[in-house]
Amino acid sequence: MYYLIFGLLYLLSLLPFFILYRISDVAYFILYHVIGYRKKVVMNNLHIAFPDKSLTEKVKIAKQFYKNLTDTFIEAIKMISISEKSFLKRATIDIDKVIALAKTGKNIQFHSGHQFGWEYANWLIAKKLPIPWIGVYMRINNKSVNKIFYDLRSKNGTILIAAQDFKNSMHQLFSKQYSIGLAADQNPSIPNNAYWLNFFNVPAPFVTGPDKGAIRNNTAVVFVKFIKIKRGYYHLDTTIVHENAAECKAGEITLLYRNFLESVIKENPDNYLWSHRRWKWAYKKDYESRWIDTAPLPSVD
Repeated sequence: MYYLIFGLLYLLSLLPFFILYRISDVAYFILYHVIGYRKKVVMNNLHIAFPDKSLTEKVKIAKQFYKNLTDTFIEAIKMISISEKSFLKRATIDIDKVIALAKTGKNIQFHSGHQFGWEYANWLIAKKLPIPWIGVYMRINNKSVNKIFYDLRSKNGTILIAAQDFKNSMHQLFSKQYSIGLAADQNPSIPNNAYWLNFFNVPAPFVTGPDKGAIRNNTAVVFVKFIKIKRGYYHLDTTIVHENAAECKAGEITLLYRNFLESVIKENPDNYLWSHRRWKWAYKKDYESRWIDTAPLPSVD
């Protein structure tokens, strides 16, 4: 089954971009207009994040989000056979300051959100950084498809670790200099162990691992913004937030990250994964001790 699926995807990847994007257009139409994939989740998220926008504005954002979503999967398929020259023409990053920091011996922890361009970002950082680059991923249930994406994502030297295996592997991974990329807006599976704070003025839980790991290992912390310049072209903007995370208080990095993420989303609202249920968990009084925001505690009915 693996060879059949890979063979079909490889042949598809050989098509020029302009044809692949026509396929993406068809996929968008089916996903949005026919199936309505997670449309209620997307619109509910947009209502929460942008209460002042009109319904027309939110629908426009939603439609462009679905177009970006299908483009992302088409671009991932194209990466199976894309040349290095073509890839580097389409993906750029300002990373010189981060490279200089890595050369001093610092471990680097990158925080990003679920913005489109993540497949390009993985390859690009792996190519540019002079130290090992670790990527944490979620396994795909289909073993053949999982292997295809594992091989694709690790092609440029990324050390891929499944989220399910991360706790058992991190001590070995962190025994030498490293860099790691984390989607720090991932929903926590256990909300009572999360940091709670407002996200677009509505309480939401944030995973504590990125904050605690950076402080424990005294990493440099870098926030990454994905900018979609035009169809198929991305630029990654990096900001060094702290060179010595051990100097931060618990929750401090998460608060900075929340502010960063809100700013990034407001700047390019259609380039965020709105089908991801960011407000899945409701705030409860039991979470008071986990509240880290400078804003007052939420009222609970």
